[in-house]
Amino acid sequence: MSAKIIDGKAIAAFIKENAAKDAAELTKKIGRHPCLAVIIVGEDPASRVYVNNKKKACEACGITSLEYALPEQTTEGELLDRIAALNGDDTVDGILCQLPLPKHINEEKVIEAIDPAKDVDGFHPVNVGKMVTGGDGLLPCTPAGLVEMLRYEGIDPEGKRCVVIGRSNIVGKPAAILMQRANATVTVCHSKTRNLKEILLQADIIVASVGKPHFLTADMVKPGAVVLDVGINRLPDKTLVGDAEFAEVSEVAGWITPVPGGVGPMTVAMLMKNTVAAACRRAAAR
Repeated sequence: MSAKIIDGKAIAAFIKENAAKDAAELTKKIGRHPCLAVIIVGEDPASRVYVNNKKKACEACGITSLEYALPEQTTEGELLDRIAALNGDDTVDGILCQLPLPKHINEEKVIEAIDPAKDVDGFHPVNVGKMVTGGDGLLPCTPAGLVEMLRYEGIDPEGKRCVVIGRSNIVGKPAAILMQRANATVTVCHSKTRNLKEILLQADIIVASVGKPHFLTADMVKPGAVVLDVGINRLPDKTLVGDAEFAEVSEVAGWITPVPGGVGPMTVAMLMKNTVAAACRRAAAR
């Protein structure tokens, strides 16, 4: 048996296509394109790649892209002032501050400074609260992308056992909440979990977000399970791999996302979807 490869690029293209249609309709109504402002502090190479990818996606979706590249030595106060100005700019619909930030800047304070209505990353406590209570807030892009992938593949999480490995605020915790919202029975595992293999072997859906290359091996996966690999790990030889041992796990699983080309493209696509959604909500509230 060999797993069906879930093509993140194809699903992301579909989501961006829909975002472009919605953006075009909104542009006719409000007389301008939806607008995303991205702030990057310093020159982290990975962050620069992400920001460039977001810029290209905006162009493809008919979204105006503003970039604020600030030097590494930018103070926390200067960054907060920039966010306050963008919050007050009526032509800006979404604000994203690329993480990680330099050590002298408090990430939590920066996330909380962004207007929740413009928080297209879905990290603001107001949006996190709405996600937990089932409200209509902006959802974090990567975890929301996982749910979209399942929907696209016709996999309904309802009644299924889902195990999330990892409890980060960006992926693990929100993925668990969104899977619960989709009526899965969810277990969150982490570095202190005992009998991990035993728990994983009960899972119909596994979300691997540990950040350790080849952590998930075939003997941990129930035959026919869905494996959503969120890990992006670079090996010493520069090869990009996920948290799952892809070759062997794909012999056991029913579905699996590859790395690269799986979950990664979904994150940017969901950001486009969130930006258009934020612009639509702001237009409706006027």
